[in-house]
Amino acid sequence: MARIGYHASHEQFTPADLLRWTKRAAEAGFDCAMSSDHFHPWSERQGQSGFAWSWLGAALEGTALPFGIISAPGYRYHPAVIAQGAATLAQMYPARLWLALGSGEAINESITGLPWPEKQERNARLLESVEIIRALFAGETVTHRGRVTIVEAKLYSRPEEPVILVGAAVSEKTAEWVGSWADGLITVHAKPEQLRKILEAFDRGGGAGKPVILQAALSWAPTEEEAEAEALHQWAPNAAGGEVNWDLRRPQDFDIAGRFVRGEDIRQSVLVSADLGQHRAWLAEYAGMGFAEIHLHQVGRRQLSFIDAFAEHVLPALKGG
Repeated sequence: MARIGYHASHEQFTPADLLRWTKRAAEAGFDCAMSSDHFHPWSERQGQSGFAWSWLGAALEGTALPFGIISAPGYRYHPAVIAQGAATLAQMYPARLWLALGSGEAINESITGLPWPEKQERNARLLESVEIIRALFAGETVTHRGRVTIVEAKLYSRPEEPVILVGAAVSEKTAEWVGSWADGLITVHAKPEQLRKILEAFDRGGGAGKPVILQAALSWAPTEEEAEAEALHQWAPNAAGGEVNWDLRRPQDFDIAGRFVRGEDIRQSVLVSADLGQHRAWLAEYAGMGFAEIHLHQVGRRQLSFIDAFAEHVLPALKGG
C-alpha cells in the first residue's frame, strides 16, 4: 500500500506557511512529506524561494513524518555540502530522510556562473557527485579531481545508516540509467502507460525490487473553473514542454513561455478537477502500480482546504479505509 505524502513547494509559499500546513497534513493523516529545493520560483507570480535545508530541520522536529528532498549536486551545492546536510538531519532523525538527486535545472543551478551543459554532461557530473556522497556517508576520507573536485574531506557526524539516495527521472532513458546506481526512483505522474514504461526501464537498468516514489501535481478547488484557473496561474510555465524546464534561467522567462499554455495543455501535466472522486480514481490507479510513496502537490493556493478535503474524502479510500 502506497504511503500518501504532502509536497511542500518552496517556490510557491512562505516557509512559515509550509511548516504550518505540513503540521496540519500530519494531523490530518498524511503519511509522509516531500520538499522541493529551489533558489528561484518558476514564475514571478509564485514569488517565494525559501531555503529548504534549514526548513527541513524545523519540519522534522515539528512532526513525526518521514521526509524526502530532491537536490542537484555539483553546481549550487558541492556534493560534500549536501552529504553533510543530509547526514546531520539523518543523525538527529533516524530513518526519516531520503535524498533524491537529479541533474538540475538552470533556473536554480546557473546562479553560480558555471557553464550549463547538455543533459549527458549533467548526468556525468551527477554520477561523480553520487559517488562522492556515498563515500562520505561511508566515513571515507575523499579526494577526487574530475568534473567535481574534493580534497581530503571526511564527515565526522554521520547517522548509523546512510541516507537512501534516490534518483530522479522523467524519461525512460534516464530511468534505466538511474537503475544502475540509485537506491530507488522518483518520477512525476504521467499517463499510466507511460509511467509503466518508466518503471520497466528502471527495473531493466538494475532497479528491480527497489522503492519507487511518485510526485503527482494536481489542482483541486470547489469548482472546475477555479481548479483550472489556479493550475494555469501557478503552474503554466511547467507545462510549456520541450527543454524549457531545464534550460531557462529566469522566472520572467518562464512567465513568457507560460503565456502560450491553455487549459487543455495544463491538464496534460496537472491532474485538474473539482471532483474529489476523480482525484481518488486517478490516485488509486497510480497506487496500484506499486509506488512506495505518492506525494500530492496541490499547485493551487488552497492548501488548508485541500489538506482537509483530501484527508476526509481521498486518503481513506487509498488506505483501504
